[in-house]
Amino acid sequence: MPGSSRMPVSLRNSLSLKKGGSNSQLLALNIDLFRNIIFFLFLLRWTRKALLKLKGRGIFGTVADTYISIRRTLYGLFLRAPGVRSQVQKQVSEAIVKLQMKLVPSGPGVVRHLTLPKEGWSEDTVLKELEALATMDHTRWEDGFVSGAVYHGGDELIKLQTVAFGKFTVANPIHPDVFPGVRKMEAEVVAMVLALFNAPPGAAGASTSGGTESILMACLSARNKAYKERGVTEPEMILPETGHTAFRKAGEYFGIKVHLVACPAPNYQVSIPAVSRLINSNTVLLVGSSPNFPHGIIDDISALSKLAVKRKIPLHVDCCLGSFLVPFLEKAGFESTLFDFRLKGVTSISCDTHKYGFAPKGNSTVLYRTAALRAYQYFISPDWSGGVYASPSIAGSRPGALIAGCWASLMSVGETGYIDSCHQIVGAAKKIAEQIATNPALNADLEIMGKPLVSVVAFTSKTLDIYDIADAMSGKGWHLNSLQDPPAIHVAVTLPIVKVWEKLVKDLESVVEGEKEKERVRIVEGKGAKGKSVGDSAALYGVAGSLPNKSVVVELASGFLDTLYKA
Repeated sequence: MPGSSRMPVSLRNSLSLKKGGSNSQLLALNIDLFRNIIFFLFLLRWTRKALLKLKGRGIFGTVADTYISIRRTLYGLFLRAPGVRSQVQKQVSEAIVKLQMKLVPSGPGVVRHLTLPKEGWSEDTVLKELEALATMDHTRWEDGFVSGAVYHGGDELIKLQTVAFGKFTVANPIHPDVFPGVRKMEAEVVAMVLALFNAPPGAAGASTSGGTESILMACLSARNKAYKERGVTEPEMILPETGHTAFRKAGEYFGIKVHLVACPAPNYQVSIPAVSRLINSNTVLLVGSSPNFPHGIIDDISALSKLAVKRKIPLHVDCCLGSFLVPFLEKAGFESTLFDFRLKGVTSISCDTHKYGFAPKGNSTVLYRTAALRAYQYFISPDWSGGVYASPSIAGSRPGALIAGCWASLMSVGETGYIDSCHQIVGAAKKIAEQIATNPALNADLEIMGKPLVSVVAFTSKTLDIYDIADAMSGKGWHLNSLQDPPAIHVAVTLPIVKVWEKLVKDLESVVEGEKEKERVRIVEGKGAKGKSVGDSAALYGVAGSLPNKSVVVELASGFLDTLYKA
């Protein structure tokens, strides 16, 4: 129409296309910007990780870690190569079959019970079978030939524990109103152990099934505390490489990155400067041992405590092995060192009552400086259709009979009894260490690791294969612990060993002389001083333990675990 202001269709369409093009361009720019932000955050995260790695391990440490990681990966690929894989699998299978032959009874006289009997057995039949199972051929811990494992408090104490079991066979602490006596005993056990470790007013604790669960709970508490109070979503903890492997289990279970710190010779204590360098904003827990399992060495807990206070990070002291020995060292007349709640930085402690507390197996405690720290290990489900559910630790139902056995043990032995057992056990350990250090038949070839203050004595050799010594001692009926990194043996002294420590030393003298004689024969025959180790310890630790990739060791260990359930 003449004078119309309406825009021509062609122009209107052209402008619409331009407008649409602008929107497309804007969308493309936004996508590019989003990608750049994501890339920047990714780069920032990994740059931060790299800087923390450099700060914690240093340049040389980072390079060494990278080299080890690459070497491990490449060796893993080599082990998976078709020809190599079949050979490895064959040797692993042969080793597992050999293990099964050793552990699983076989032969014409062995009866396997794989299904329920059609009719229940009579009491006499059950008792007869129980007696046969109890007396199966085994390493004689009763005679003192086993390192650790059985922390025996005497036949009379076992009888008392059995009576306690009988009175609380059906008891379950999850129902405190039904079993008030069990609740009372459990609370008193925790209170007694807290007092033993000089806990301050307001401290709290819980009982667990063993040292591993106690350590797991302490790690869970530290992780949850860091998340709720500091918002830490990528938790890390720092522990000595000699720290109990339960801390590594906790790391795997609860998603906590584990930093292992070297414990260098000659004292084999955790390196405090190395711990300090590894601390960052993600650190939720520091760890020390009193003493550690491998070498029986108490870490410098005082220095760790100062570091924990300065950096405001919880410190856990693993006293599972030290249990009822370390708190009594001074009263028993031995050298001691500060390790418990008297040090301000110590926020939690694990202590096994079923070791040198002589309680039945399945008893331990985890202790906290405050009740608030304990609450971080609780599990509470307020909205379950089955009702409000709350449990203090991993287990739901727990055996009240074990708690009764533990309470009865502590009340029966008492402080005087524990001081006396400390005097005997630590005294015997010091005599063994003294013999290794001063006896001419031993000190030329064996060397004590660090300065053990408690019940564990670890030793190595610079002249002989220590694993051959371990296997030769096994041949004489001893069940000692083989160690690795570095290769060594340790003996954890118990009351049964106290009675036979002199025989242990005599047998060790005989074994060392026997291994030296083998070397002399090899030299005369022109075969060189070092022969091929063939024993079980040498096979596992001397060969498999030296591989850069531990997948073969994992398969062997997995086969061992499978064997435990082979009926």
